Amino acid sequence: MAASRTPITGAATIIEDLLSPAGRADPFPLYAAAHGIGPVLAVTDDVFLVCGYAEVNQVLRDPGFGFPDAAPSPSTTTAGADALLSMNRSILRANPPDHGRMRSLISQVFTPRRVASLEPSVLNAVDNLLDRLAKCGADGQTVDFMDQFAFQLPVAVICELLGIPMQDRQRFRPLASDLTAALELSGGVAGPADAAARELGSYFTHLISERRAAPGSDLVSALVAVRDADDGSLTDEELLANLILLLVAGFETTTDLLGNGLALLHQHPDVVAALRSDQVTAAGFIEEVLRFDSPVQVATRIARAGGLVVGDVSIPAGSALILLLGAANRDPARFDDPDHFDPARADNKPLSFGAGPHICLGNSLARLEASVAFPRILARFRNLSADPTQEPVRRDRLVLRGYQTLPIRLEAASAPGVS
Repeated sequence: MAASRTPITGAATIIEDLLSPAGRADPFPLYAAAHGIGPVLAVTDDVFLVCGYAEVNQVLRDPGFGFPDAAPSPSTTTAGADALLSMNRSILRANPPDHGRMRSLISQVFTPRRVASLEPSVLNAVDNLLDRLAKCGADGQTVDFMDQFAFQLPVAVICELLGIPMQDRQRFRPLASDLTAALELSGGVAGPADAAARELGSYFTHLISERRAAPGSDLVSALVAVRDADDGSLTDEELLANLILLLVAGFETTTDLLGNGLALLHQHPDVVAALRSDQVTAAGFIEEVLRFDSPVQVATRIARAGGLVVGDVSIPAGSALILLLGAANRDPARFDDPDHFDPARADNKPLSFGAGPHICLGNSLARLEASVAFPRILARFRNLSADPTQEPVRRDRLVLRGYQTLPIRLEAASAPGVS
């Protein structure tokens, strides 16, 4: 028999505080408070907060949990409808059997071999961006790492994979930021999110038409060919929605991974030394960044069946679950000393990219980019440091956590930080 639920007031207060400006800026004390209550907390009779590692992992893998079936109608005027419609038609929020059908098709063209083949391009892009950083930061000038590197690298890589022309790439950062605001628990700003969904839809509609007329070796051409097989395996709407998702997801979280990682290096000069001396591997560092300051902090699910139990708490059918990935990654029941940043941590398997059937399709690409970038940054700039005169600015988000600006100096040996 399932255990009684945690008092509603505790969980409701945690959610309220997480949605506040202070909670969005620093959710980790609230995660610790949630762990002090229990791994599954009732907010109301049909809304649950899940913060335990084992319990979040269970929900992510259990086919009894999924997403609402109802998607906004194309003709609706509801705020946020265009953004949500695009997401609901993609593999991001699809349920079986549509999710498995679409993901299988995309996986056939977004293969490990295709990702591995991008490593020379990633190396080249990293070195070119470091050259540009060196020029921008000459004579101790301040450089915004987010603008000059953390965004530029993943957008260049995913756009090469998709076959998007160089001249179009700069437009995507504000569009992705506006679109992903619809994922926030507060709903974000619906107007900009809808406008971004429409602009991206228009862009990819045109690109699909171009690739249909003149196919290339890129991912867009490959998916257009799948669609044009005309066997009903992929609709026009699904093709469009998944291309938007591949673009936005292809650089949004990687941008935050790179920024969060560099900020942590500023805070832990001992880790810099360990990386440079190979006492810590780049792979170990990246996994710990993902665990300690995940680019994705929250996911959501609904209970699509009755009789479900998470941990020892009964979850009624139709209930909404708020999965605190960032809290799961700091669960003291799973990780020793979870608030300590330790790139040599053993058995480190964060849930930052999800788990189960909806695990992020591009997680290996994000890891590849970060594993190439950080060693080359540290090798190229021996005196890279945080700018002591300018504070970094966090994006005002809870679900997607990262920096808006991260000012650095490349030749400031006396300044604190990476040296």
